[in-house]
Amino acid sequence: MIPTVDDLRSASMLHKQGDLFNPPGLTNFIGTVQSDIDITGILNLNFPPYSCGNGKTFVLYVDGVYFAAVGTQIATTWYPHAIERTARHNGLSFSSRTALVPGETAAVVVLTVRNHKRVSRTVDLRFGVHDGIVKTAGVWSEACVPSGAGSIADPQPGLGAVVYAAAEGDAAVVQGVYPRPRSVDRRGIDVRLELLGSGEATITCCAAIGPSRNDAIELFGRTVRRGAEVVSDARAEWDAEFRAVFTPGNDRYSGHLPELDTTDEAIMRLYLTGVLGVVYFKRDNPHSVYGRAYDTLMPAYWQTVTFLWDYSLSSLVHAMLDPAVMRRYLGDWMRTDIHQHFGTEYLTGGPVGPWYSVNDYAMSRMANDYLRWSGDFAWLDETIPASVHGSDQRVLDYLRFYATYWKKLSSAHGLADYGGINNLLECVSSYLHQVASLNAGNVFSMRSLAEILDMRAEPGGNELRREAERLLTAIQDLYAEGGGYWNARYPSGELVEVRHSYDFMTVLHTIPNDLSEQQKTEMVRFFAEELKTDTWLRALSPKDPDAPFSLRPDHQWNGAYPAWPAQVAAGLYRIGEADRAFDWLKGMARSAYQGPFGQAHFTEDFIGSESGGSPKASYEMPYICDWAVSSAGSWVNVIVESIFGIAAPVNGPISAQPNFGRFDPSAELRNLPYRGELYHASRSGVRRARDIGRTASIVTRSSKETGRCNGR
Repeated sequence: MIPTVDDLRSASMLHKQGDLFNPPGLTNFIGTVQSDIDITGILNLNFPPYSCGNGKTFVLYVDGVYFAAVGTQIATTWYPHAIERTARHNGLSFSSRTALVPGETAAVVVLTVRNHKRVSRTVDLRFGVHDGIVKTAGVWSEACVPSGAGSIADPQPGLGAVVYAAAEGDAAVVQGVYPRPRSVDRRGIDVRLELLGSGEATITCCAAIGPSRNDAIELFGRTVRRGAEVVSDARAEWDAEFRAVFTPGNDRYSGHLPELDTTDEAIMRLYLTGVLGVVYFKRDNPHSVYGRAYDTLMPAYWQTVTFLWDYSLSSLVHAMLDPAVMRRYLGDWMRTDIHQHFGTEYLTGGPVGPWYSVNDYAMSRMANDYLRWSGDFAWLDETIPASVHGSDQRVLDYLRFYATYWKKLSSAHGLADYGGINNLLECVSSYLHQVASLNAGNVFSMRSLAEILDMRAEPGGNELRREAERLLTAIQDLYAEGGGYWNARYPSGELVEVRHSYDFMTVLHTIPNDLSEQQKTEMVRFFAEELKTDTWLRALSPKDPDAPFSLRPDHQWNGAYPAWPAQVAAGLYRIGEADRAFDWLKGMARSAYQGPFGQAHFTEDFIGSESGGSPKASYEMPYICDWAVSSAGSWVNVIVESIFGIAAPVNGPISAQPNFGRFDPSAELRNLPYRGELYHASRSGVRRARDIGRTASIVTRSSKETGRCNGR
């Protein structure tokens, strides 16, 4: 039930240069690296504040020819700890394993070349290297990582490496190989192999980064001879990491996640991929002013930055796995002007980027998840030092601020106006101003705050509920009757057709019980006819007038951001469409065999499938989607809250209304953490782990509450 790296490996993905393929990345919780569509090449080697930019190193030339140029397909398999690549060319087989050194600012690529001819032969290899390293200790405020172009090169034949030092000092990178090469120059390293018939040879490439030339050389020297051991060490480290993730009282996280026990491989894969969607973004970088941080994207864009939006989409996982870090993040963001920035970054703790309109809803959602799972209600009275409010405020005061901030944006039609394209979905030019999603989020936020006030026997809850009802009436005016989608309203009063999944999922997350049966029926039809594909989702309907505007697949017609299909599936469960959602989940599981979910996946009808699923979108223009994103933790919600039907309200107690349908009837969630207790969940409901084995009642909602029987 606790996975190993082998359980999480990807399918073998076969590609050559020129394909729309986003090659895999790795992390060692300090930094990241990405493989190239090459046998040995790597890029985006970054350990903030040290960066090699997106330049490529160890690109391979065979007998003088750039390997990627020969058109040979390369089979790539990702593991959490390593990337394996294989290919055959001209009677030779090439096999490499790439890994980051646990706890160090270094990467290795271990290459084995085998001669498949019966006669001996000489093979000349050249490993091209990258000429850049830089230390940027301030805010990494741009999407792309800092570039170290212009570094000073120092070829060291005796070392078997090229040393590059930052032009302004304070950073160096050593790129070299073992055994010692024939020659070294500022642009590459030459190796001659004498291969016997059916013989083979192994070369280890190592890139080591340090704050000085001597530090980088020292790290290189104690790493380059240990290539195979590094890969083994990384494997052991990741297996230990997964044991910690699912073990109560572990020494790596302030919480843990429940184990899923099921024979349903597809649902298990979605669950573990959702878990990876958070664990793979943990950063224990010694340069972080926070201590532990959680990045949002990797390995190409927005290194060091945590977006409120993305964190909120995985907030259930954060609340269970690392609640202490979540509590600290929420406090930090309360001291930040979230109406000016989309997030913060860990090298300085400073704000980054423009305002994202979702921020108030995101803060309310995160606080709600933290409170309902931790039971840490004393936090509500904690004082946050003066910042954007100009005076000290309690956490509860901030939650009131977020729940009612929409009134400052209120229009003549009674809805909050959320501004322009850069505040919302960025690549949907019609999704502007007064939108159903975030206004429904305001209803959720006010109702959630009212529940907290009721629990504390404080006044104000009823007025918040009345405000929510008034806002609901205005939201309903945006519904496209008969269409199943929601319009946007512009300041002129014009209703603009926007057939987007974000309204669909957010409305179903926040106000499902306020919809009529006709609306639910029409929305499901809209989903089935315009958004759903066999293995993924279209974020925007191809029938939408804005479809030609952009090819960015995270929010457009040719793909979707990975949280969107998870949230849509959860929304279907909320309105009684469990069988429809479950069948779709089984298809989407085929898209989970490429490592953690990407910033977007193309729909399979756009460029074809990848290992039977929807392929990750490319990081190159015009798609500019990173290899992985932290919001993929939202897939855990579907298993915990939708299939197992776990309900954990702020006012408690925990209960369950399972929606197993055709799911494995013997499946269990074990050691589910809730307010200091452990629970087990099954199709019979949820009960405390310490009660199992003795007479105890199953904790479920009664049939009177739920309208259905929920017994054994």
